[in-house]
Amino acid sequence: MQKADIGIVGLGVMGRMLALNMARNGFRVAGYDLDGDKVAALNTAGDSKVVGCQVLEDLLGLLERPRKIMMMVPAGKPVDSAIAGLRPALDRGDVLIDGGNSHFRDTERRAAALEAGGIHYIGTGVSGGEYGALWGPSIMPGGDPKAWSLVRPIFEAIAAKVTEPDGALSPCVTYIGPQGAGHFVKMVHNGIEYGDMQLIAETYDVLHRALGLSALQLHDTFARWNEGDLQSYLIEITRDIFAVRDEETGKPLVDLILDEAQHKGTGKWTSQSALDLGAAAPIISAAVEARMLSAYKNERVRASKLLSGPTPAFEGDVDAFVDAMERAMYAAKICSYAQGFGVLRAASEEYGYNLHYGEIAKIWRGGCIIRAQFLNKITAAFERDANLPNLLLDPELGKAVEARQDALRQVICYAAANGIPAPALSSALAYFDAYRSERLPANLLQSQRDYFGAHTYRRIDREGAFHTDWAALSKAAR
Repeated sequence: MQKADIGIVGLGVMGRMLALNMARNGFRVAGYDLDGDKVAALNTAGDSKVVGCQVLEDLLGLLERPRKIMMMVPAGKPVDSAIAGLRPALDRGDVLIDGGNSHFRDTERRAAALEAGGIHYIGTGVSGGEYGALWGPSIMPGGDPKAWSLVRPIFEAIAAKVTEPDGALSPCVTYIGPQGAGHFVKMVHNGIEYGDMQLIAETYDVLHRALGLSALQLHDTFARWNEGDLQSYLIEITRDIFAVRDEETGKPLVDLILDEAQHKGTGKWTSQSALDLGAAAPIISAAVEARMLSAYKNERVRASKLLSGPTPAFEGDVDAFVDAMERAMYAAKICSYAQGFGVLRAASEEYGYNLHYGEIAKIWRGGCIIRAQFLNKITAAFERDANLPNLLLDPELGKAVEARQDALRQVICYAAANGIPAPALSSALAYFDAYRSERLPANLLQSQRDYFGAHTYRRIDREGAFHTDWAALSKAAR
């Protein structure tokens, strides 16, 4: 084999699919994995541009210089272990890429250590799952901009492509920013994904549990929604899920799946980072907590026999309510993305990432899990105002939520009255109502803080910080 353009360390599903994607696009790829069977599987893939190496030193010897190596291993200790194995053989100018879901702080730590020795490090978010890795993911690289120029031809070739209005094809990859910016943006992408999935799940719960829509009716409903404002990959796969029946029982397969949702941590990281940055992201937090609550299965079964509540029942026009549900979900979706981009803005300012929000929205239009027609509207919003502080302040998106708020209120009122939990939908409305409120009850909160902790407060009628002896004045007033 000729010298390889890039090496892949970690030949699990994502690593193997990326290697085949690169080869299909004309690049020579060398792969390595601790599991010899995975190496053998790569060698039997039938592509002459790909070779699997049973020994790490063989992979390193096959690479063109400066060597470009992409690690596709689980986040955490496995990444540190892979780096430790590679580091002694790396030379100044070589490029090491972490394509997993690493925490952005870990990426920044690793980059600092490697760049001190002249090794370029690129923390790269890759979204799209197995299919995307093979046929075109959304790619979010961050780190040394000089290293980006070395891997750019490969990443642009393998990324998903979106057709622009003028017919041009745009690759779903762009340089995100320095340090851990790439992994931070991928983390927020996953947080938004959590929110989207929870909004869809709550909608399903209302339509199925209260309105009694069958799997076939739900399939038809989501198919129709996928032709409108809600068109997206997640709506599309939800449509498909409702069409699948269990081969043994003939029942809808989704009805036979245990109601415990797992999570790998990126949604939680987004929520934690939002809190650290002082950026409100209640829909993402609600989605994370909903998954946590789903894990209390045994407790929930016990509670269902001990604690009473209303029995869901619907009386009214089903079609009209389904239409309201669609409008409510779109309004909530805009609020969810507003929160996600708010977290990105806070991080960009705090960490000096200099993020370009319109470009991020563009590369999310294809390949990734949250790809959706709606992202074109977000791209247009940042083209109108690159410094837009919140998507709700964009004339088109803000009016879209405003016009659909009655539907969101109707759905939430119905869910609450019928005992159906809708934490993400409810968080969306509360966020909208709070953001549009000129005055919130935080004046009372600050009064309480000053009362018990002398934390002081500011006034609306004069400058300065003030403290009041609330107990003494209250006693005197009585």
